[in-house]
Amino acid sequence: MAKPLLKIQRYFRRKPVRFFSLILLYLTAGSLVFLHSGFVGDSGPGARGSRDSVVVSEMGSRTSSSDTRGLSIMSRVFKETRRSGRRFGPPWMKKSVREGHETEGRGGDYTSNWNRALKGRNAKDMDDGRAKYTGCYVDDTQKRALRGVSFFDYKKMTVFRCQDNCAERGYMYAGLEFGAECYCGHKIQAPNASESECNMECKGEKSNLCGGANRLSIYRLELSQESARRYGSAIFKGCFHRPDNVTLALPFSAIIQNMSVDKCVDMCTEREKSLAVLAGDRCYCGFPTPLFSLHELEDENMCLHRCQGEEFESCGNDKFFVVYQTQVQDNRCMDRHFLPARAKQLVALASFPGAGNTWARHLIELATGFYTGSYYFDGSLYNKGFKGERDHWRSGRTICIKTHESGRKEIEAFDSSILMIRNPYKALMAEFNRKYGGHIGFASQAHWRGKEWPEFVKNYAPWWASHTLDWLNFGKNVHVVHFENVKRDLFSQLKGMVQFLGLKVSEDRLLCVEGQKDGNFKRSGLRKLEYDPYTPEMRADINELIRTVDSALKKRNMSGVPEEYMPR
Repeated sequence: MAKPLLKIQRYFRRKPVRFFSLILLYLTAGSLVFLHSGFVGDSGPGARGSRDSVVVSEMGSRTSSSDTRGLSIMSRVFKETRRSGRRFGPPWMKKSVREGHETEGRGGDYTSNWNRALKGRNAKDMDDGRAKYTGCYVDDTQKRALRGVSFFDYKKMTVFRCQDNCAERGYMYAGLEFGAECYCGHKIQAPNASESECNMECKGEKSNLCGGANRLSIYRLELSQESARRYGSAIFKGCFHRPDNVTLALPFSAIIQNMSVDKCVDMCTEREKSLAVLAGDRCYCGFPTPLFSLHELEDENMCLHRCQGEEFESCGNDKFFVVYQTQVQDNRCMDRHFLPARAKQLVALASFPGAGNTWARHLIELATGFYTGSYYFDGSLYNKGFKGERDHWRSGRTICIKTHESGRKEIEAFDSSILMIRNPYKALMAEFNRKYGGHIGFASQAHWRGKEWPEFVKNYAPWWASHTLDWLNFGKNVHVVHFENVKRDLFSQLKGMVQFLGLKVSEDRLLCVEGQKDGNFKRSGLRKLEYDPYTPEMRADINELIRTVDSALKKRNMSGVPEEYMPR
C-alpha cells in the first residue's frame, strides 16, 4: 500500500500544476453539489423531507455508524441553508401561490402566532388605529387629488411605507397609485372612482393593492392629536376669530386675485412671516402675538368659504380667518446663551428616562433664552444645539440641569427641581426605542419580540415609580409637571416652569415657542407597533405602581396623575 502512495507523491512532486488542477476540480464539484441541493430544495414542500431521508439512508448503508452522525449534521446544515432564504416581509403579505412553501409542516417560517392570525388580511381590512381605508379616487396629473409631497419606489413600495412617510410630515391622507407612487395631502380634492379601478398590486407587497392607472387608493391617517396638519410645506393651524385690532395684530396684508392657500402662503413666506392668514380675498401675514395668540380655536365650519382660485380649499371670510404656519422661522425665541453670572442655586430637571426630558430642555431654552445643562454628556445632543451639555453640571452657567438620577445623595445635591412625570406605558416604550434605535429612531421587531423587551419592563417599570417617590421624598423644593399636561396646554405649563426658575415671563417668547415646540427630537407620528407589547402580567404590575405614585402625590397636596395613567 505504501509503494503506490509513494509513486503518487513523486508524480505530483514532478507535476505540481496537475496537483493544483485536481484540487480545483474537486472544490468546483463540491460547490456545484452544494448549489444544486439549494435549488432543488425550493421545488416543493414534499420533496425536501423525502430527499433528506433518502440521502441519509443511502449514505448510511455505505458508511459506519460514526460517519452517519456526521452526515446527519451536514444534512441539517443543508436543510437550514435552504430554509434561510431572504424574506421581504411578514408571511401574510405573500402571494397565495407561495403559501404552501411558507406554511410547510405547520412549524416553518411563522415568526409567531400573531403572524399566523393576521395571515391573509390586507391593508384595507387592517384598521388598527394607524390608518383607515377611505376608497378609490380619480387622480389627474394636471390636478392632483392629494397635493402635498410625493415620492416613488418602483421596487419596494408598500402601503405602510407610504402611510409612514405622509404621517411623518403631518399629512392627513396618504394615497397610492400605479403600484409604486405615493401622494400625501391635507384633503382629498377629487371624486370617487369604482373600487375595481384600483387594481394594481403594490411593488413591495403583492397581497395589497396600491391604486391603479390614474387612480388612488387613499387612507386617512389616524395621527396623534399633536401631529400637525399640512398643506404642502405649510402647517394648518385652524380657524380663528378676527382679532379686535387686525391692523396691529397682523401688520401686513394684500388682496389677491383668485385667492388660494398656496398664493397666500407664498406671499407671507416671501415677506418672512411665520403666519399666513386667509380672510376671503385678503391675505394677512404676521407672527403670533398676545393680540392674535391662536389659543381660541373656532369650529372649522365657521371658515368654510370657497377660495376663488381653488374650489376645494377654504379661505375664510371677514369674521373668521384660516391660519397656516409657513416655513419661515420665528426668531424671537432663538437666541440662547449661558447665564451672565454664576447661579447661586442648582435646579434639577429630573425625569425617568423616556419621560420627555430632552423635549423639556428644548422648551425651557427657547422660553428663557438660557442654556440647560446635564448631569451626563451626550455628544449627539451637543451637536443638536444643547451647548450646555459640555459644561460640568456644577458650573452654575446653565438655568437647570438634566438628570435621571434617583439616589438620595444625588437628589440632595440640588437646591430645587422640576420633576417631569410621564405615563409609564408611554415612557417605557419611548426609552426602549431610544435604547435600541437612538433619540428619534425605533427598536426593531426583533427587539420587541425577543427577550429584551420583557427583561427591560421587569427592570425599568419599578424604577419609574421609585424615581418619582425618591424625588418627592428627598427633593427640597419640587415642582411637578406632567408630560401630558405640557402637550395639552404648553403655554400655561411652560409659563409655570419659567416662573419657578425665577425668571420674568415673556409672552411673545412663549408664543414663539408654541410655533417651534417639537425641536429636533420628535419621532414619527405613525410608526406604532401593530400589537400591544404589554402582557396582562406586565399591566397588573405597572397599574399597581401607578396607584402608588398617585397616592404619594395626593399625600403632598398635589394633583394626582392624569386620568389617562389610571387603569381602566
